[in-house]
Amino acid sequence: MEIGQISRVYLHHLGLYQKVLLQRNHLLKSLQINKGSKEMLDVLTDQMIVLAAEVTKRRFEFIKRLQKWAEQIHHDISRGKEKLEISYVPSSNVSDEMDLSMIKEELYKTYEKQKTREIQRGVTLFGPHRDDLGFVINHHDVQTYGSQGQQRTTALALKLAEIELIYSEIGEYPILLLDDVLSELDDYRQSHLLQTIQNRVQTFVTTTNIAGIDHQTLNQANICKVSEGTISS
Repeated sequence: MEIGQISRVYLHHLGLYQKVLLQRNHLLKSLQINKGSKEMLDVLTDQMIVLAAEVTKRRFEFIKRLQKWAEQIHHDISRGKEKLEISYVPSSNVSDEMDLSMIKEELYKTYEKQKTREIQRGVTLFGPHRDDLGFVINHHDVQTYGSQGQQRTTALALKLAEIELIYSEIGEYPILLLDDVLSELDDYRQSHLLQTIQNRVQTFVTTTNIAGIDHQTLNQANICKVSEGTISS
């Protein structure tokens, strides 16, 4: 997720969280072989939970805003036949209706439940690093029941939604990298993508089959070829 591009505070909290998580996992490995301090584990857990709550809360807020863009974009791509819903799936029993104090309280409850297993396994079993995203189209889980076309459309809608959300927040479009993506899209989806980003988003497209890209797009692009580490135009 591109939250870091629109929130320095989120990026700061995430960086601190990852550092504490690393220290905590190292301590759990020591406790696994009867070394280390359980008191220190409580200290690191306190630090981790404070940061985890901040990261989790901001992710909930981001997904709620992203949903508005993604739903409309996916509706257009699917020609009005499908409704896309995005959800943030945390590893603990927290929800977007909770404030920071409630999220922390729930994370502490999870810690008490998982503490023994964490020491046995030597790894942190809850927190934002174990959270996930859920995608549902017309009440069906995309990752489990979605067709290949639906999965590609979902990924495309999500990327375009991120671009629009970033622009709405900071007033600039990010540079977009499409790594061998266009060849995987049918003509309609490819056309929709290119029309959306054309003349607005600086885009780098990589492909091993240039014949699969719309000819009109090629006429407006600067084309470079890379062969054995050498770039030529």
